[in-house]
Amino acid sequence: MDSAPRPHYQVTFGILAVGIGAFALLQSLVIPVLSTIQVELHTSQSAVTWVLTAYLLSASVMTPILGRVGDIHGKKWVFVAALVALAVGSVLAAMAPNLAVLIVARVIQGLGGGTLPLGFGIIRDEFPAGKVAGAVGILAALTAVGGSLGIVLAGPIVNALNWHWLFWLPGIATVIAAVGAVVFVPQSPIRSPGTISWLPAVLLSGWLVALLVPLSEASDWGWGAPAVIGLLAGAVLLAAAWVWSELRAATPLIDMKMMRRPGVWTNNLVALLIGIGLYAMFAFLPEFVQTPSSAGYGFGASIIRSGLMLLPAGVTMFAVGLFVGTLTRRFGGNVLVVAGCVIGCVAMTMFAFAHSQEWEIYVATGVLGIGFGLAFSAMSANVVSAVPAEQTSVATGMNANIRTIGGSIGAAVMASIVTAKLEPSGLPTQAGYTTGFGVMAAVLAVAALAALLIPSQRRLGTAATKAAAVGTLAMSGDAVTAESAAGETLASELGE
Repeated sequence: MDSAPRPHYQVTFGILAVGIGAFALLQSLVIPVLSTIQVELHTSQSAVTWVLTAYLLSASVMTPILGRVGDIHGKKWVFVAALVALAVGSVLAAMAPNLAVLIVARVIQGLGGGTLPLGFGIIRDEFPAGKVAGAVGILAALTAVGGSLGIVLAGPIVNALNWHWLFWLPGIATVIAAVGAVVFVPQSPIRSPGTISWLPAVLLSGWLVALLVPLSEASDWGWGAPAVIGLLAGAVLLAAAWVWSELRAATPLIDMKMMRRPGVWTNNLVALLIGIGLYAMFAFLPEFVQTPSSAGYGFGASIIRSGLMLLPAGVTMFAVGLFVGTLTRRFGGNVLVVAGCVIGCVAMTMFAFAHSQEWEIYVATGVLGIGFGLAFSAMSANVVSAVPAEQTSVATGMNANIRTIGGSIGAAVMASIVTAKLEPSGLPTQAGYTTGFGVMAAVLAVAALAALLIPSQRRLGTAATKAAAVGTLAMSGDAVTAESAAGETLASELGE
């Protein structure tokens, strides 16, 4: 047995945070500057949207696959490989001479989606049992914050440098994280024996592509277009075939028995609904506030100013994530998810009906950050505590992946609502935005109701908690019994 001292878990956490933070930034940095990239690369608006779509598709497909590979072969080196792919994709994107190369680079970057479930798995394997939920909560909050900070930082980076640096900077951070992971992150001792079942992997890729492509393109193609209907029908058939293949695979990519656990499927349902609302807001609130006030709404905000209007969401999201461990111990993860959905619903209602003054936007984004900060962090901790340690990467990866799928649905639905009726100037009507945000408020209200189905957690003694943390505690199909939701504030979570 290797008797070499293992690095302190604080060091491991710092490296995980840098790598996952870079991936989170790359999700949103390009959103406010797509029009700039369109001009620079001499392409069309519909074509440049594939800079987002390609990244989304790649991350959706590769996240659960890499999570499974990490469970089988060891999380450390798969985490390093995901960081290397993210760095290579970032360098290629920064140097891209045309749109085709940029899209290929974004596909490569999508492999970085594996850093999130692998990071969660490393935390569960390496951290003291009482620190697991708090650390998972902070990383989950970091992914959400990265989404908002990317939109905030994009304008200043482009103004000071150029759009290529939207990829150079995260690429540099990723290289640093990869080197740090090689040197300091220990190899996790827990393995899940088996091999990759490639038929389920191919079918998973197929139905995700068949679903996300029409949802991304329906606003241009039309919801009734034969291509959209055909692809959606194909997605249903491929998804059914995927479930069939997973149930019969000797080593399934996604354990359907695990997915049926009340602590897993309920959190995944809420993740889907929250993803719909979050991505719809991030995709369309900048457009709303950038609309010239002559249209009867909007503030004519610049890219930088519109990003600042989203900054309160990132600040409150991260701040709430620091305290989720303590709050989970006191109230339970299911209560926090319900509260987060209700608060998010309030924020969306404010966007719909209180958007005539800039301060109202600032307040609403701050409130939204509180709600999503609670829900995201608590959901991740709930899933970690609901499955054995060897399934942590796949379970958390699917939860994050389902949020991404929800996001693509939300952006597509919001686009169809907002652009259903246009002013003579070509701008959407104010009623379109009001209806769109109102629909998203209703979606989050449904998410709050779904969150009521999440089973409550019962606290265990120290010995049982430690057993749960390394995956040796048997989990009941009717109740989740683990204290991995225990935690402190940031200082006490990571201060030992």
